[in-house]
Amino acid sequence: MAKGTLEVLLVSAKGLDDSDFLSGSDPYAILTYRTQEKTSGMGTVPTTLRTKKSMPSHKAHGPTPSLERAVDGSCSEWNESFLFSISSDVPELKIKLMDKDTFTADDFIGEAIIPLQPLFVEDSLPPMAYHVVKDEEYRGEVRVALTFTPQRSRGDEVEEESLGGWKQSCVE
Repeated sequence: MAKGTLEVLLVSAKGLDDSDFLSGSDPYAILTYRTQEKTSGMGTVPTTLRTKKSMPSHKAHGPTPSLERAVDGSCSEWNESFLFSISSDVPELKIKLMDKDTFTADDFIGEAIIPLQPLFVEDSLPPMAYHVVKDEEYRGEVRVALTFTPQRSRGDEVEEESLGGWKQSCVE
């Protein structure tokens, strides 16, 4: 059974349902592996979409950059990393996407279930899109990169020595 550390890079999401009619979505993610749970910050609008119209109509220079949170929550960026202690006996990571609400309970957007078995062979997977599903219906996708760092045990060190490795000694 493989054990080690899983690093999850939560990159972005797109195509998410905008459940807030007036204010736009404020999506965030809850990542779960066994009993370990990590929560992301709120997603921001991807750089290519970060514009807002100039207020005065007499200005001719067009849209200006904005670092505001997503007004259109259907596309969001996080670029946040999370660490989990994992083993190969639990083969999946769950990412639940939520919409932050101020005066009511947060809305469930959907969930992506990410299989980890390929990671135990490859050690890392580049950013890939995974379907976000709610009530068995497609609700968008989330992009995630994964890296697995195997846990070293004392047995590994002994095995390296017996295979021709050497141990540095200190001579005074």
